[in-house]
Amino acid sequence: MLIKKQTGIEMPSSEITPKHIYLSRRKFITGAAAVAGSALLAACASPGAESPTAVPESKAVDAATAMPADNATAVPIATADELGDPLNTFEEIINYNNYYEFTTDKESVAKLAANYPTSPWQVEVSGFVNKPQVFDLDDLRAFEQEERIYRLRCVEAWSMVIPWMGFPLAKLLDAVEPTADAKFVRFETVLDKANMPGQKSPWFQWPYVEGLRLDEAMHDLTLMATGLYGEELLPQSGAPIRLVVPWKYGFKSIKSIVKIELTDTMPTSLWMASAPNEYGFYANVNPQVNHPRWSQATERRIGEFGRRETLMFNGYAEQVASLYDGMDLRVNF
Repeated sequence: MLIKKQTGIEMPSSEITPKHIYLSRRKFITGAAAVAGSALLAACASPGAESPTAVPESKAVDAATAMPADNATAVPIATADELGDPLNTFEEIINYNNYYEFTTDKESVAKLAANYPTSPWQVEVSGFVNKPQVFDLDDLRAFEQEERIYRLRCVEAWSMVIPWMGFPLAKLLDAVEPTADAKFVRFETVLDKANMPGQKSPWFQWPYVEGLRLDEAMHDLTLMATGLYGEELLPQSGAPIRLVVPWKYGFKSIKSIVKIELTDTMPTSLWMASAPNEYGFYANVNPQVNHPRWSQATERRIGEFGRRETLMFNGYAEQVASLYDGMDLRVNF
């Protein structure tokens, strides 16, 4: 079932609005200036809007009850995050995406990924665990689903606000019982060169790999996302399951996961391997540490004309700063 978990960062009830209101709105997204050297820009779940996708009638919401027409359990969608910033629209989120497995052209991802098969699907969890398991989609859906409205900050210096659906990664890891030797969590996406043309690129070491420290992975904010705006994830958004770590730059939130391994050594991510001088293991949002080719002090929220100041840890410092006590965040970038 779908629930709203009390995390301490909830929206006021006065902000709740039926989902169909959002899906009927279109924001004109101004073109962001392309960042130089785009061949090495990290893959975030980026949104923008051109040719918005219509919501099927079967998933329309009854305005009087804010419930789906088929009377399935509904979770009301708030209009803003806890800082008062409005959500990006469904159309913005699904029609402009970074997904290098398909292409480096953000506006072409949705088309190229449209028919990508995401069922059946399995996620293997292994390594330093007492109970290694292979989870299929039914197993993953059995975890209690929650609504999490998170800000996403891309390393390319733009941002957005997304209403995710999913469950804490900690619940999945608890099910396999990490051993005392487990220090890190390594994630791997599907390798499918026949259907993912971007994986033929020689610039990257495929498959896409990312990693977290175990305490980061076990933090309550770390989400295994299965949907957004109350809908199942579409292929361009990383279906059927992806990682979301809201205090880190978006490229850490690996899509279409098929393997999770608990290790005793720090994993080398795709971006660390491709450009080690530009992308470190932690990738915490930090306005005081610039990317070698651009400033991280400000960001452009998709749908807005101006720029806003970047928040330390993307505004989640109260929840996660203690994870990095004593660390030099300029060295451990």
